[in-house]
Amino acid sequence: MILNRETVLYVVFGCMTALVNFAVYFFFETLLGVNYLISNVLAWFFSVLFAYVTNRTWVFESKRPEILKEMSLFFGGRIFSGAVDTFLMWLFIDVLTLGNVFSKVTVQVIVVILNYVFSKLIVFKK
Repeated sequence: MILNRETVLYVVFGCMTALVNFAVYFFFETLLGVNYLISNVLAWFFSVLFAYVTNRTWVFESKRPEILKEMSLFFGGRIFSGAVDTFLMWLFIDVLTLGNVFSKVTVQVIVVILNYVFSKLIVFKK
């Protein structure tokens, strides 16, 4: 069944992670005037920190003792999805001129799906 405790919690914490991402992104980009790509990388970093703690603790309830290996896999997967995130932001905004807010929302949906698959099948597999 696709709708279970794990997927519901992943969606809840995924939404919270996206909020962290949006808040940091718009803080740096809009309020401080930092370039949107740099703002996006900063948003990625802070949201990954938040995501690791929530995924390990509540979503996948990992008790694995090899936490450094798990954390490395998690961050490695997020580096990949962060690269996808940054590339798609550039593509949507600079090439396709789709607009900042639309692009950010669309890219976050794609990234959340990528991250769940990677976390479920590689990082926190039981």
